[in-house]
Amino acid sequence: MRFCSKSILTLLLVWIVNFPARATHLVGGEITYTCLGSDGSGSLIYSIQITIYQDCLTGLQSARQEDDPAFLGIFTPSGLPIIPWDSIRATEDIAVPPNFSNECVNNPPATCLRRVSFKKQYLLPPSSTGYRVMYVRCCRNASILNLNNPSQVGATYYCDIPPSGVAFTNNSAVFKNYPPQIICINNPLVYDHGAYDPDGDSLSYEFCDAYPGGVYNDPKPRPYSKLPAPLTVPSLNPPSYGYVTGFSPAKPMAGNPLIQIDPRTGLITGTPNLMGRYVVSVCCHEWRNGIMINTVHREFQFVVTNCSKAVVANIPQLSNEFNTYIVDCKGYNVSFINQSTGGFNYTWNFGVPGATSTDFQPNYTYPDTGTYVVKLIVNKGSTCPDSISRFVKIYPSHKADFEYAGLLCPKMPIQFTDKSDATYKPIVAWHWNFGDGTESDLQNPIHSFSQGSNYGVTLISTTIKGCVDTINKAVKVAWFVPFAGNDTIIVKGETINFNASGGIEYTWTPGDKLNITNINNPKGYYPDTGRYAYNVHIKSVDQCEGDDSIKVWVVAQASVFIPSAFSPNGDGLNDYLKMLSVGYAKINFFRIFNRWGQVVFQTDHIGDGWDGKYKGKDTELGTYFWVLSVTDRYGKDELLKGDVTLLR
Repeated sequence: MRFCSKSILTLLLVWIVNFPARATHLVGGEITYTCLGSDGSGSLIYSIQITIYQDCLTGLQSARQEDDPAFLGIFTPSGLPIIPWDSIRATEDIAVPPNFSNECVNNPPATCLRRVSFKKQYLLPPSSTGYRVMYVRCCRNASILNLNNPSQVGATYYCDIPPSGVAFTNNSAVFKNYPPQIICINNPLVYDHGAYDPDGDSLSYEFCDAYPGGVYNDPKPRPYSKLPAPLTVPSLNPPSYGYVTGFSPAKPMAGNPLIQIDPRTGLITGTPNLMGRYVVSVCCHEWRNGIMINTVHREFQFVVTNCSKAVVANIPQLSNEFNTYIVDCKGYNVSFINQSTGGFNYTWNFGVPGATSTDFQPNYTYPDTGTYVVKLIVNKGSTCPDSISRFVKIYPSHKADFEYAGLLCPKMPIQFTDKSDATYKPIVAWHWNFGDGTESDLQNPIHSFSQGSNYGVTLISTTIKGCVDTINKAVKVAWFVPFAGNDTIIVKGETINFNASGGIEYTWTPGDKLNITNINNPKGYYPDTGRYAYNVHIKSVDQCEGDDSIKVWVVAQASVFIPSAFSPNGDGLNDYLKMLSVGYAKINFFRIFNRWGQVVFQTDHIGDGWDGKYKGKDTELGTYFWVLSVTDRYGKDELLKGDVTLLR
């Protein structure tokens, strides 16, 4: 026993000693580079920098120390190693200042973030395919909410060096701001994740995948052969990390409005409404002459916590468009809603030179159409000011409209035609709701309704400028149900009266045994046994047309059928004991008795049945007795008797 305890203690010590190398301290990172020119032989000299962000509040100091040195790999798109994991020592290790002031945040959380940089020069030969620069490390924080098993698999950061033929001397874009350390829940987030490009290339932004890297047992995989699967051969499309249900690369955080990134500026906006730690990955793409030549990938953890800013500037986002207060498609006057808190003065700038206001909720009439940036500063010049900017889009006018044509009958095609109009065309999107549970996104759909009714048909049309308008019209479809009647059984020598319904014109086919074929209620006479099938074509007063059929079975003699058992258990099968009769003029009575002679059910109407209850309660299982009195077509009475078994 003593030996076992000692062994367990030894294992624990080994685990503790080795744990720092696998500790979850990595918050984020990025890779950038600068082209220093040619070495004279055609190869290019690049100064490549790896930047990582460390959690110095809860991350272990020993784990952070093991980040130095870093290992950098440079590969071709096919995975050929050009630099198979070179060691680089840290060149900078600084504390990142928090993105908030304790004076301006209520109950501020403790934070500690360090930015560690590794920089080294590399000589790379000309390439027609370019290179991917990669850094792989473990591990992330275990408390991350939007990734699967975040503490068990690390991270991969990368950037691309374009082919020499596309950009002989390219410098990567560089992000302008430190990432935010905390975000207060239910407070508007406005964070500039934009970058600048030394070469003046065009930049675009998007949320993108976070990628796996090292693992617990191999937190800094090297050399090339030790890369964890599936990164054994790096490629231009690393495997996705795997997001928790409800999250994705494009939706890394919860929010209302949802967290979004402006593809042109990199501005991230939204209002986070779920506390937690989230990995947010942003790809900054460089474009030159219409060709994407490089991607810089920055990953960081956004921490949404239960803090609150003392002053919050907030203009709501009333539009579905990115960071847009409103898209006004009716006129030029805009009434602004102010949802700010903690303010005592307000300064509005409406995006027009000289157009300002100090009202809490001003109105402003814009001089022309266009997209404007409205800015609100709360407590300007004070210790804790705050500001927010939203777009206001003025593009009157836009009016949704439609027409419809066709026979307004069930199951008939009706052509719906968009007649929407806008000053600023084109109209680019349509959404139809036909009021019967079906929808369409076609501009001019064809639709049919299964049955007659008054349907409220709605069209929502959207212009290229983001104007949205809705119109609803009532479409009255005629209630048309062609009905030939129920199938029937008669005795030979009898005449039946048909009774079709649903219209004003009737045509029966075939005409065999019928006295007339163009009315709803012809008579049929059947002197012999046989089976007959008829179709009736019916036209309504609304010119709706349809068909229905009926079958007639002619038998040799009158008969009565009563089942020998039934099961009133509510399953829809044999729940009632009913009599079926052919060739009898009427029933005088149908009575059912229990074993004590009590009448538990009686009727004088063909079609009525017993549900197995007596005085509202279920009767017991067993055998019951019945007596049936009927009168045949010649006026003769008959008395029939039998028994039935009740099952459940």
